[in-house]
Amino acid sequence: MQCVTAVDGHWLAELGPMFFSVKETGRSGQTKRKKALEHLHEMEDQMKQAQDEIQARKEDEERRLAQASKRSEILTPGLKDGSATPATPRRTPKRLGL
Repeated sequence: MQCVTAVDGHWLAELGPMFFSVKETGRSGQTKRKKALEHLHEMEDQMKQAQDEIQARKEDEERRLAQASKRSEILTPGLKDGSATPATPRRTPKRLGL
C-alpha cells in the first residue's frame, strides 16, 4: 500500500449508518440528561399548542354550525309563526269543486 486517504467519519456514518455511527465526545452524562429534558419539555409545549389549536378549531366549527342552524329556519305555508296549528284548513271543502 503506497496510497493513503483520509476518510471523514461523518461521511461514513451518512453512507453506512447500519455499520458506522458518530459518537459525540466531551459531554458528560449530566449535560446529556439536561439536554434530553429540555427536548422533552419543548415537545410537550408543542403538543399542548397543537391540542389548543385543535380545540379552538372544534369550538369555531361548533359555533358556525350553531349559527347556521339558527339562520336556516324552514317556513311552511299555512302555519302561523312557528306554531304547529295551521292558519288555513288542510283540505278544501268538497262543495268548491266543479
